[in-house]
Amino acid sequence: MDLQKGEIFLLDKPLKWTSFNVVSSIRYQMKKITGLKRNKVGHAGTLDPLATGLLIICTGKATKQIEKYQAQIKEYTGTFLLGATTPCFDKEQEVDKTYPIEHITEEMIQETAIHFTGVQEQTPPIFSAIKIKGKRAYNYARNDEEVIIKPKTIEIMEFEITDIRMPEIDFKIVCSKGTYIRSLARDFGTKLKSGAYLIALRRTKIGEYSVNDALTPDEFNSKMKELFPEILHD
Repeated sequence: MDLQKGEIFLLDKPLKWTSFNVVSSIRYQMKKITGLKRNKVGHAGTLDPLATGLLIICTGKATKQIEKYQAQIKEYTGTFLLGATTPCFDKEQEVDKTYPIEHITEEMIQETAIHFTGVQEQTPPIFSAIKIKGKRAYNYARNDEEVIIKPKTIEIMEFEITDIRMPEIDFKIVCSKGTYIRSLARDFGTKLKSGAYLIALRRTKIGEYSVNDALTPDEFNSKMKELFPEILHD
């Protein structure tokens, strides 16, 4: 293993960790192993703190491949909650509005999933890292500043409703780079003439890479200690 020359690791991001937390954890290990203060580490696609699942981590010269991995098709599983919305479209913030759900049938839910399959325009959440005039969108949102976010072209190849336990809906989605599942939750609720927000999300695949082959940060640390016992001793 040559961390400076470049390695690729599959990590399973825990709940409430940021993607940067995972990168920082690996960079800390690299600093001990290489003895260098600066070590290149990056990830191929951010996951929100309340999401879990697959992160592709690149080190050293392998960081040049990050864009290639970012462009690959993603697979997610998760859960929408119908009948309410939040400002950030997930449960990181409190519910701001509630809506009726009595009119919603299982047939309507299945038809709505079909409606969102294919190439389409999607508006990203205001609480996102998209840059607008040099600032991240979430900075505008936190300061209650008005800002226009332009829709982006995305593609949803598969959208399967895997379980319905009203008001919760479980799903599996295969989609292109740049797809915001939080925005999909918002739009899904609107299409049902109600509201919805994301309460669970897990990234299960990036291209051919699966979360089933990924290590948790603790498992990764243990593996590094096995490989470099003379350096990473407690």
